[in-house]
Amino acid sequence: MIIPMKKAAIITQSKDSSEAIGRLRSLGILHVEHTRAPKGKDINALNDNIALISQAIAILDSTAPSLKVHRLEESYSLDRMTLVRRIIDSSKRIEQLDDYLRNLEIGLGKWDDWGDFDPEKIEALSAKGVYIRLYQIPVGELKNLPEGIAARVISRAGGIASCACVSREKIDMPFRELALPKAGPGRMRERMKEDLRATSAIRDEIKGLIRYRGSLASFKKEMESELEFQEAVAGMGFEGEIAYITGYVPFDKIALLQGSAKIHRWGLSITDPSEDDVPPTLIRNPRWVALISPVLKFLEILPGYKELDISLPFLIFFSMFFGMLIGDAGYGLVYTILTFVIERKMKKRGADTSSMPLFYILGFCAIAWGACTGTFFGQEWVLKTGYKPLIPALTNEKSLQRFCFFLGAAHLSIAHAWRATLKLPSLSALADIGWIMVLWSAFFIANMLILGDPFPLFVKWLMITGIALVVLFTSPQRNILKCVGSGLGTVALSLMNSFTDVVSYVRLFAVGLAGVAIADAFNAMAGLLGASNLFAIAGSALIVLVGHTLGMLLGPVSVLVHGVRLNVLEFSGHANISWSGINYKPLK
Repeated sequence: MIIPMKKAAIITQSKDSSEAIGRLRSLGILHVEHTRAPKGKDINALNDNIALISQAIAILDSTAPSLKVHRLEESYSLDRMTLVRRIIDSSKRIEQLDDYLRNLEIGLGKWDDWGDFDPEKIEALSAKGVYIRLYQIPVGELKNLPEGIAARVISRAGGIASCACVSREKIDMPFRELALPKAGPGRMRERMKEDLRATSAIRDEIKGLIRYRGSLASFKKEMESELEFQEAVAGMGFEGEIAYITGYVPFDKIALLQGSAKIHRWGLSITDPSEDDVPPTLIRNPRWVALISPVLKFLEILPGYKELDISLPFLIFFSMFFGMLIGDAGYGLVYTILTFVIERKMKKRGADTSSMPLFYILGFCAIAWGACTGTFFGQEWVLKTGYKPLIPALTNEKSLQRFCFFLGAAHLSIAHAWRATLKLPSLSALADIGWIMVLWSAFFIANMLILGDPFPLFVKWLMITGIALVVLFTSPQRNILKCVGSGLGTVALSLMNSFTDVVSYVRLFAVGLAGVAIADAFNAMAGLLGASNLFAIAGSALIVLVGHTLGMLLGPVSVLVHGVRLNVLEFSGHANISWSGINYKPLK
């Protein structure tokens, strides 16, 4: 559930403002709402340093990603900003060397056909009256060169000869002359070797510094904490000798704030948030409901303070959708075993395993659905063995599509029923009852249009009643014309969407069926090879392994695309959730 917030204003003397912020930080309950934009030299310096630390950590991770988890991290006892600048400077030096290497490669590509030469010696000969210039001359013009010029053809390509032209006078010919490079090809190769050695040495140095990554991560947190403190101080309001800070506190932490205010002699104002306020969202749920939290964090979505916390229906339906989209008991068993192995390794490393129960639930749902449909690493071979699915109707395409439409209507009806309950005793709750009627009408219409089912006569009256409730009670008011006009606008915009939303749940059938079809196809290919000899057996095993590995990799992707969408878009749209929440982040 979303925890109710109280708006608090803490008042103190200006001279005690920093001390008050420090004491509030030790409480760790006030989500600060700045009275004015926090700014200042200290804040700018902290932001700059945090950006540099983040850059240094990113360099370590990109330069030595495999060492990050294998090498024990050490603390850095010297000035850590000096370490940060050292890492960044080393990275910039690598970039400069890489740029220079690319230029050398381009130069070698241009001059490699000329053989080796020293531009400095060529320039030295000019001072002694021997002029050497490099030209690209059409082959047909070689015999027409002016007298006193000796041309040495170095290479030919496409009717063009690359020539070194030697004379006692300065050469001026109507052909393309190539300016001498700063270094000859031989020197370029030597510089490339030197730069490669230097780059390798710098990279090794950075790899050696990966052991301080943990120290830098801690340093970054310290700087962010200090930044938060400085912003809180700079964001306070001041009126003469009085300073004040405002923010939001969970309702069950107010007594703690009041006790601290008495001890430190602060002025304190506690009020309910107004309609114009934007309180942060703090969600607390029982442990079994909070299992869905990792998914919401991964998606980076949070309901607004005045919206619904759909953690429980999200958990239930997401798990169900996972089972239907994966649709294979064998895959579910593999996911469960992998979860067990990963959990054991994480426990040995002392890592957080609180998200593991969710993966066990998802694996069990896939196993359960596979048992209901008779699918275990494919379906055809299982049914041929005589195995009877727990729910045979789910192997019938029409029955499965009908179940998907039913699931869609039920899922979206829960959203409107929830909204109607919260609106009571307001008459506007009847509009959501009307939408529930519309959704179930859409269910029967989808069965008729897509599956060819007969159309029940009562559905017409169900639809008419539902639309009437939406029109009359979307914005109930005394002026009947405004009331009907508002309702008609809502119906016009959302009536067709309700039908398409119910039909969109057929994706559970389509994607699940595609996964089973792919598994059966690979099983069939493996069966064509047979088991007549060792090579046939090895080939069959390879096809089965590759095919089902592909299926197990693509399955979770389909869940992220379709299973998440049905909860985050379709259901949330009908529950009027915009995911516009601000995360509760207290000063601490």
